[in-house]
Order: sequence, then structure tokens, then C-alpha cells
Amino acid sequence: MTPDRGPVRPGGWRSGGLGPLGRRLFAAFAVVALASVALLTAAALAGAGAGLSSAHQADRQRAASRVAAAAAGAYRAADGWSSADLTAARSLAAGAGAELTVRNADGEAIAGGSASGSGPEGDHGMPGAGHGQHGRMTGTGPGANAPVVVGADTVGSVHLVFPAGSGAAGLSVAWGWVAAAAAGALMLALAVSWFVTRRLTAPVVRVAATARALAAGDRTARARIDAPGELGDLTRAFDAMADDVGRAERARHRLAADVAHELRTPLASLQAGLEELRDGYAEPSAERLAGLHDQALRLGRVVGDLGELADAESARLSLHLTEVDLSVLTAAAVAERGAELRTAGLTVHTVPGPAPLPVRADADRLHQALGNLLSNTARHCRPGDTVTVTTLATESEALVEVTDTGPGIPSDELPHVFDRLWRGARARAGGGSGIGLAVVRELITAHGGTVTAASGPSGGTRMTLRLPRAPSPGARLAARPAAEPRVTS
Repeated sequence: MTPDRGPVRPGGWRSGGLGPLGRRLFAAFAVVALASVALLTAAALAGAGAGLSSAHQADRQRAASRVAAAAAGAYRAADGWSSADLTAARSLAAGAGAELTVRNADGEAIAGGSASGSGPEGDHGMPGAGHGQHGRMTGTGPGANAPVVVGADTVGSVHLVFPAGSGAAGLSVAWGWVAAAAAGALMLALAVSWFVTRRLTAPVVRVAATARALAAGDRTARARIDAPGELGDLTRAFDAMADDVGRAERARHRLAADVAHELRTPLASLQAGLEELRDGYAEPSAERLAGLHDQALRLGRVVGDLGELADAESARLSLHLTEVDLSVLTAAAVAERGAELRTAGLTVHTVPGPAPLPVRADADRLHQALGNLLSNTARHCRPGDTVTVTTLATESEALVEVTDTGPGIPSDELPHVFDRLWRGARARAGGGSGIGLAVVRELITAHGGTVTAASGPSGGTRMTLRLPRAPSPGARLAARPAAEPRVTS
């Protein structure tokens, strides 16, 4: 998901930066990462401390057991505590870094002090401490106890007191490692948060900047970001919308220019003729007035066609859909335009299709589309040509084909015949405004259908209307759920 590093857009934005949303998103990621690392660090330190403390206490207890075994050997050798040599026991205690106190079975201190024997052999323990496994002796550090067992009898106990802070070195090492790991994890989390934030916000920021550029009048501005998922869908939809806006803008300018061009010629001719009559350069003869009247009629036709086009473009909002029979509607449209077709010297044949042929349509709008199509045929065919109107049906569509034997449409003009104000060679020869077929397309599209044009190399044109078929009454009854059976007693 690599954003396209485009040029600086209005507002000083460059595609690699973070906007307010990106800063807030990064701050949220950073807070979550910091809280997670802090919680895990505290848990790791607590676990490491507890583990080290347990390990040290086990070591102390093992040292106390070894000292107790040495004291038991001395007791057996001397057959009592009175003359027992505790030098070996003191050496083991000193090796463990602890102070030793030995007690007899009654809890009275037998000997104490360091292994060197330099210290006073007083009572360094607490009388009555018993034979518990843990205790606090003369020192301030942790201690460990162990019973002295000879044979099956417990003859006394040993008490080791270790210096305060023993094992702190191991804990400090653990703290150092945990702190280093926490710092590394935090840096990695922040780096990933920054990376993800940029990847998430760059398309949004770029789309926003592109929208500002479009609003400022730059119709060529596009986001053009290849991003996966919903962000990619957003940028592609935005670019498609910008393309549609650009096309609509160009169409609006073209429409304004075409309308001005269509109105300018008859207006100029009408104005020139009226000025000649006003200034006395021409006599107001019937022929002259008829020519001016024709120009006025042409203006009226252009304005009327433009009004029809505007109505057709908003037809989707004003359709009154009912179920109509397309075969009957087509026959009515042919009958209405029959006089116009015969006046143009055309022979009309009607090939009826299946009856009924139901479609969901606005009867008036669909009648208007069929009438425009027939009028266009009458205008562009030659006297003596034949027009055939055929109604067809497929499994899902209802079709009306209007086929003529006229001069046809050049192949390079076929893609444009339904464009508004398009006037090809045939339209210019017939005096059309280039609006009638655009009205047909708008009306048929509003009904969910399509209209196409085809023409052979030797002439002849076929216009085809396609509309979705409405379900037949039998199909609707079959689709309706069966009624619950009545239960009678």
C-alpha cells in the first residue's frame, strides 16, 4: 500500500505527511503501546523478583541442610553436644556467607558465630525458635533452619542467618534485562504505530487534498493511490466521481455551446428578415413572411426539444409505473405516427409479438419514447422506404425493433446517435436538432432498459428498445406462498 508521492497540493500538503487525523491516531497507538509495555514490564519484574527470591531461598535451605548434616556427624562422633567439634559445620556456613547458630533438642544455644571461631560463642538466636524451616536470627537478612537428626531422633537444629540484600545482584541483572527489553519493545511499538498510521491516513489525507483542489477549480486533480481494501475502494470511487464530475462539466459546456449554436442561426435569420421588413428593404410578401414563420417554428422546435430532454433526464424522479402491455402500446404509437410516416412516403408494416407482453412502465413516457423513435425514422428515411415495427419477447426482456430500409447510419456515427445535440450527416440533411434520440435513451434508461442502433453497410437501420419483462399473472400466483390449510372439526 505505497502512496503515490505526488506534488504539493493546495494547503501545503505533501502525500507523505500526517494530518490531524494521523496525529490523533498515532497518539492513540502510542498510548496503547506505552500502557501495554508498562503493564508487561511490571508483570515481568514482579515475576522475576518472585522467581529469584524463591530460588535464593531454596539455595539457603539446601545450605542449612548441609550444615545440619555436618552438625549431626559431629554429634555422633562426640556422642553428644558437650564435646562436639562443629568446625566443619561452621566452614559450610561461612562458605554460604551466613552466620551459624546450633541448638540442642531443648532449644538452647550450643554454639554460634562464624566459622573462624573468632566471634563470641553466645546466643545469637532466639530461644524457643523451634525447628521451623525459616527464621530470622541475629542478622537482619533472611534465614534458614534445618533439624539435626541422628538416627531416628532429632537432637537439635541449625540456624543460618544470611546478610541483608543477599541475591540483590541477580535481581538487579533481571531488572536490567527487563528494562532493556521494555525499551526495545516500546521503540518497536512506536515505530510500527507510526508506519501503520502513515499507511492508514495517507490515502485519506490525499483524497481530502484532492477534493480541495477540485473545489478550487483544478478538474484534473486525482488521488491515484493504489491501496488495498476499503481505502483503495474509497480512492478509486473518489477518482471515478471526479471523472464523472469532469465529464458532466464538459457536457454542460458542450450543451451550452450547442444550444447557442442551434439558436443562433434561426435567430440571426429571423432578426435579419425582420430588420429588412422594418427598414423597407423587402416587401412583406406572403412568401417572405412564411420564411420568417418557418424560422420561428424551428426556434420553437429546438426549445421544445430541449424541454423534452430536460424532462427525460428527470424522468426517473417522475415516473408513474404501472403494468402496461407493450404490444398494445407499440400499436398505439404506430397508429398515432401513421400519418407522419405516410406523409414522408414510407410504407409501414407491424409485426405483433406475444400478447399480452407486460412491462412495468410509465405508459405516457414510454409512448413518448416510441413516438420520438418513429418520428426520427420518418425524418431520415427516403420516400418509398419501408419501416417495420416488430414486438418480440425473451425470457426476461420485452423488445421493440424499428427497422427501415433507409440510407443507414455511417459506422463512425453509430456510437453517438443517442448523444444529446449530436447531428451527423443524416441529421443535418433531415434538419433534426439532435435531441429526439437523446430523449429516447433517457426515457428508456429511466425504465431500466436499453436502446441500441445498428446499421448495415448497404443501408438500413435497426433501432432496438429492451425493457425488463413484468412477471405474468400465473408466475405471480406460483410465487405466492400457499395458504395455510384449514382444519375443520
